Amino acid sequence: MNNLLKSVKRRHFLRLNTTLQPICQDTFPGDKATALAYKTRMELITSNDALASLCAELSKQRYITVDTEFLREKTFWPQLCLIQTAADGIEAMIDPLADGIDLAPFYQLLRNRDVLKVMHGCRQDIEIFYHQAEIIPAPLFDTQIAAMVCGFGDAVGYETLIRKTTGGKIDKGSRFTDWSQRPLSENQLTYAQADVTHLRGAFEFLENELNENGRGAWLDEESALLANPEIYEQLPQNAWKRIKMQDRRPHVIGVLVEVAAWRETEAQSRNVPRNRILKDDALRELALQGPKDKRGLTRLRAVPRGFEGSRYADAVLEAVERGRKMEKEQMPDLPRLAVNRPGIGPLVDLLKVLLKQRSEETGVAPKLIANVADLERIASDEAPDVPALKGWRHEIFGQYAEALKAGKLALASEGDAVVLVTRD
Repeated sequence: MNNLLKSVKRRHFLRLNTTLQPICQDTFPGDKATALAYKTRMELITSNDALASLCAELSKQRYITVDTEFLREKTFWPQLCLIQTAADGIEAMIDPLADGIDLAPFYQLLRNRDVLKVMHGCRQDIEIFYHQAEIIPAPLFDTQIAAMVCGFGDAVGYETLIRKTTGGKIDKGSRFTDWSQRPLSENQLTYAQADVTHLRGAFEFLENELNENGRGAWLDEESALLANPEIYEQLPQNAWKRIKMQDRRPHVIGVLVEVAAWRETEAQSRNVPRNRILKDDALRELALQGPKDKRGLTRLRAVPRGFEGSRYADAVLEAVERGRKMEKEQMPDLPRLAVNRPGIGPLVDLLKVLLKQRSEETGVAPKLIANVADLERIASDEAPDVPALKGWRHEIFGQYAEALKAGKLALASEGDAVVLVTRD
C-alpha cells in the first residue's frame, strides 16, 4: 500500500508540474512553487456576461473544483464573499458582491449532473448554496471524506492533503482576512485560487486510489449523506437539538424546545448569531427553572442583567409558559440513551482496541468507522442500531465487533502489533 501511494503520488506530481506553466513572479507574490500552481493570470468575474461564458466552459468539463470564502462571525446567515472554481485549463473566481451580479448560471452548473463537483470539507459551503438557492451540488466528491476512506486519518485538513498528494504548498497567511472588503488584495486572491487549483491534483490522486482499492462505493455511501436537505435547514422547531441537556423531564424539555425555537426565529430574522440573543447556558437555565414572571428572570445567573426590562422578556416568558404546558403527544422524540450494564466497561475498551486495529489494517480513519457511542451501544444492546454494523463498516469492523462480543474472536499481541485470533 505504501509503495502504491508513493508511485501514484510521484506520477500525479510529475504530470501536474509538466502541464502547469510558470508565470511572472511579480504577478503572484510568494515562493516559486506557488507561482507554478497557475497557468493563467487570476481572473475575477464581476459581470454577468463573463460569468455566463465561464459557466458555459465549465459545463463541458468532466469535473470542476469549487470552494468559497465567507464571513459569519457577526451574522446568523453566512455572507458569501467569493466563489473559486477550476477545471482542466480553467481557473477563475466569482465576486458575488459585484454590483448587479446574478449567480444563476453558476447555480445551474451546480445542478448539472453531467459535471462532478469536487470540494473539500464542503458542508458549510453547501449550506450557503442551499440557503441562497436551495441547491445541493450533485454529483459530489468530498476530498476530505475520500481522504479518510483512503487512509489519510480523521478529517484531514486541506493543506495536509495537498502536501501529501501533490507536494504542493499552501500559504495560509490570508485565511482569516476580511473577505467582504473590496478590492481584494493580490495575496487574498492568490490564497483563494490555490484552494481550487491544487484541489485538481488531490482529486485525481484520490480518484485513482479509490479505483485501485475498490472503495468508490464507500465514498458514494458517505456522499449520499451530504445530499440530505435536513442537514442544511435551520428550522426553529429543531433548534433545541443543538443544546446539550442532561435533564430529560418532560416539562424541562418542553421549555427548552420553545425557548430555543424563539431564539432561532429571532436570530434568523435579525441575522445575528444565536449567542447575541441569549447564550446556550441561559436557555438551559430557563428550561430548568421555568420562571413565571420577570422577577423570576432576575434570579437566573446565565440570563444577562437587565434582560427582564428588555423587549425580549415577555416573549421569553410566553415561550417558557408554552413549554411548561406542552402536551405529551407534542413532545419531540428524544434520542435513546445508551444504558451501560454494570461491568460493561472492559468490553467497550476491547472494542476501542479492535477499532484501532481494524483502522490500521484497512487504512480507514477510525472516526469514519465508529464513535464511542457506537461502541457503547454494541457492547450494551441486544440488537444495536448503529452505522458501524451496516454496509461497508460492517465489512471491515462490524462483523469483527459482533464476533468479539460473542466470544468468537480474541485480541492478542504479536510483536508490536495487535492481531485477531478466532475462537471456537
